[in-house]
Amino acid sequence: MKTAFIVFSLIVFALLTNGLYQALVAAPTEATMGDVQRIFYYHVPSAWTAFLCFIANFVASIIYLAKRNQKLDAFAFASAEVGVVFCTVVLLTGPIWARPVWGIWWTWDARLTSTLVLWLIYVSYLVLRRYATGGQTATIAAALAVFGFIDVVFVYMAIRWFRTQHPQPVVGGGQGSGLHPAMLHALLMNFLAFAMYAGLLLWLRYKLERTSHLVEEAHAARAIAGDAR
Repeated sequence: MKTAFIVFSLIVFALLTNGLYQALVAAPTEATMGDVQRIFYYHVPSAWTAFLCFIANFVASIIYLAKRNQKLDAFAFASAEVGVVFCTVVLLTGPIWARPVWGIWWTWDARLTSTLVLWLIYVSYLVLRRYATGGQTATIAAALAVFGFIDVVFVYMAIRWFRTQHPQPVVGGGQGSGLHPAMLHALLMNFLAFAMYAGLLLWLRYKLERTSHLVEEAHAARAIAGDAR
């Protein structure tokens, strides 16, 4: 297991390094926005990776509600935590890109506002998991995760349902058809790198959460054994 983790880490490092090169060197400079457009190669893959994490959290939460499997609970917690990290990157890189292009840091349009709400929902999930006490915490958190996933769908569809200041989809329609092949390659390489990096973080957080569960179960078993005496 240790060898697999090291190999996986080296692969992730190589992918992130290549993604950095693709974004800053290989991809051509966008004619209208200039070099600030290169934030695109981090902003968009971060959003896609956050979506993947929240989808994983949603699926794990539904199955947990059905089976009450502690491994699924740990996986759901870990995927939400990693998803919040990447969603935070989205919310930070978006205004940095918007300021020189739009002339403003933020606008309350459907895509941006729903993304902020999404971040708040999953931060609330993490706060609930970390600080709530009681035997039903995992169940309540799983229900919140299922509810929160509705906003994932809304965020994804917002620029299709509403006329927003946010650009149209960059792949699969809209701007995607006009991307230079080198730009599309840089985008996809960074998405692969970020997705693999998220997988590495998820692996670490899942292992840590499972260890925490096992320690708590051992303490509970000792307490019960002590009471029995």
